Amino acid sequence: MKYKTLTLKRGKEESLLRFHPWVFSGALTAMPDDVEEGDIVRVVASDGRPLGVGHFQIGSIAVRMLSFFDIEITPLFYRQALEQAWKMRKALGLQRPDNSAFRLVHGEGDFLPGLVVDIYGDTAVLQAHSPGMHFAREIIAGQLVKIEGLGVKNVYYKSETTLPYKANLDAVNDYIIGHSDNNVAVENGLKFNIDWLRGQKTGFFVDQRDNRSLLEHYSAGRRVLNMFCYTGGFSVYAMRGGASLVHSVDSSAKAVALTDANIELNFPGDTRHKAFAEDAFKYLDNIQPEAYDLIVLDPPAFAKHRSARRNALRGYQKLNAAGISKVAPGGIVFTFSCSQAVSREQFRLAVFSAAAQTGRKVRILHQLTQPADHPVNIYHPEGEYLKGLILYVE
Repeated sequence: MKYKTLTLKRGKEESLLRFHPWVFSGALTAMPDDVEEGDIVRVVASDGRPLGVGHFQIGSIAVRMLSFFDIEITPLFYRQALEQAWKMRKALGLQRPDNSAFRLVHGEGDFLPGLVVDIYGDTAVLQAHSPGMHFAREIIAGQLVKIEGLGVKNVYYKSETTLPYKANLDAVNDYIIGHSDNNVAVENGLKFNIDWLRGQKTGFFVDQRDNRSLLEHYSAGRRVLNMFCYTGGFSVYAMRGGASLVHSVDSSAKAVALTDANIELNFPGDTRHKAFAEDAFKYLDNIQPEAYDLIVLDPPAFAKHRSARRNALRGYQKLNAAGISKVAPGGIVFTFSCSQAVSREQFRLAVFSAAAQTGRKVRILHQLTQPADHPVNIYHPEGEYLKGLILYVE
């Protein structure tokens, strides 16, 4: 094993001794001249004690730890990590005749930092967020198709937009193994077209599965507005839940077309649904008060970095004030933030400020988070990114 060695400054090993999977650049002494993006490196304390191995990258996070032991990273290492991830998903009962879409690997939450793998039937969509995982993509793909019971036949690589742009890796989205023209997956008995070729993330937001089920429970007889609808996940569940009408809004005409296709896939010819390609804030401003009994506010991340957090919180406050002010008396608002840079407390304060601005009586019915197939490594609380509230508005 001839990995290059990175040495920590004195006293900087404490976070690794607590199994936090990131080493920040400021914790390192002088960098070896020959270390390159994506290299597997050994990390040692200032006194030479080995602390583990990980992927090196240029940036504030310099090393993402793969192991806290001084081991060699082989194909067997990835195989065992993937099998442990699959073992947990099997225990959760996520692969069933009525459910073929779930997350198999959630980065640090599955002790594979920088890697995301979503399963859609017999296709795995692999996404790298670090150069090291980019270089390991073919090894990982080869191990995925060998996992007994998982049933993966095709592996699609989709990392053009997720890798650090400074790394100049020229990643190309394409199949590593196999090919599939069947892009329909099933979630809780509902069918969805998954656009892993051109869609956002891996093609579908599997992290809202449990929250979509909860919305179905509240939809009966209600007029539902789904803002930032993307593929129309919440809209499809609302339709099955017995909503009297469902309106889906997204600024992207492509997203609106995909929503219409998913509604037609599950409820052909059903006239309760209409979709609109419009700006969310303008749409909310222009609707009549009390036009909807249930409003979903699930915007894209307003803040991807801490530097954008203040503006993001203003955005959340503005959006929620509009939704709370317009929903009918006795109405329900599902509101979310997927911004990792915004904490649960900060988001809740923004929603509180929005409610106070409207002057309406508002109660919290549920506090929501990401599902169990997006686990949070207990040593890495930063992995908790999705937060949501269900509000009852008098």
